[in-house]
Amino acid sequence: MLVSERIGQFFMDHPDSGRDRLEYTEYGSGDHWVVLLHGQLMPRRMHQPLARAMAAAGLHVVTLDLLGHGRSDRPADPLVYSMSFFAEQVVALLDHLGAERAVVGGTSLGANVSLELASVAPERVTGLVLEMPVLDNGLEAGLMAFGPLLFAARFLPLTVSALRWVTRPVPRGIVPFWAGIALDTCNQRAEPMAAVVHGIFFGRIAPSARERRRITVPALVVGHPADPIHPAADAAMVAAEMPDATFVRARSILEWRSRPERLTGIAVDFALECWETPKRARRRAT
Repeated sequence: MLVSERIGQFFMDHPDSGRDRLEYTEYGSGDHWVVLLHGQLMPRRMHQPLARAMAAAGLHVVTLDLLGHGRSDRPADPLVYSMSFFAEQVVALLDHLGAERAVVGGTSLGANVSLELASVAPERVTGLVLEMPVLDNGLEAGLMAFGPLLFAARFLPLTVSALRWVTRPVPRGIVPFWAGIALDTCNQRAEPMAAVVHGIFFGRIAPSARERRRITVPALVVGHPADPIHPAADAAMVAAEMPDATFVRARSILEWRSRPERLTGIAVDFALECWETPKRARRRAT
């Protein structure tokens, strides 16, 4: 089924970076809104397959490039990158679109931003779709993975620029979809990339356990086996903390990328249920 796709933009003011432009893509139409957020350093296009599947089911889906990512502005000041300001960007997006509430979800960074939004602005959230949230068990591995990137961007900026020069000219239309996403992720500039990594990892990563227990909206939490940065233990923990959450264990780290039918179907059904029966409890074993 073909769905309409539209690219838009809006602007936000920040006391440190000034006026910043953020870009998004809309899929479908209607009042049953879903907002999907990408992983760290990745573009919003990573959620294009899921967004199209959700829109084909009748949902109005928006994918957003958070500040410092994709085609949105990329300030070089680490002070502008925080979970709280990312959550404000989602609120600003909803305001810009005229949407009072949405099912909000994402992958890794996007999952943590979704949790932050549900904690600080629960009135704007109808449900949560959380893939690979990063909490207590994944922090050390995350620092080990992104620490070298921060070091390279700060002290060896030519390595970041060289990777960009090599990967940027490759036509995205001639490579497989996820290879194109990897190429897009490599399209970084050293100073903004260092600022993003610094701002995220030296700030508040996620709401506290006490705050997470107060999140009462329905939530679908997807955890991956054998993933040190996004351990399934973190996903299972946050699902157990929230009173109306369902934990789904992926069959592999790559299941949603290489064989997405099962998890996409679960996510689509969940989002539809959030809008059809928002007060219905959905805890179930999967």
